[in-house]
Amino acid sequence: MAIPTEAQALDNAARLLERAEIELTNLPLMERLEGLADSWLSLAQLLRERERI
Repeated sequence: MAIPTEAQALDNAARLLERAEIELTNLPLMERLEGLADSWLSLAQLLRERERI
């Protein structure tokens, strides 16, 4: 499995947050999508830091 780029990680986070906005009536799914988006944002941050080194 290839390591995603920072841009791909940010795109995935944005896509998940857009989907979470649609799920206003399904709070558990909304929270799960937001949690996944947070994971992608954390990965994007790690990839950014890795490129600085």
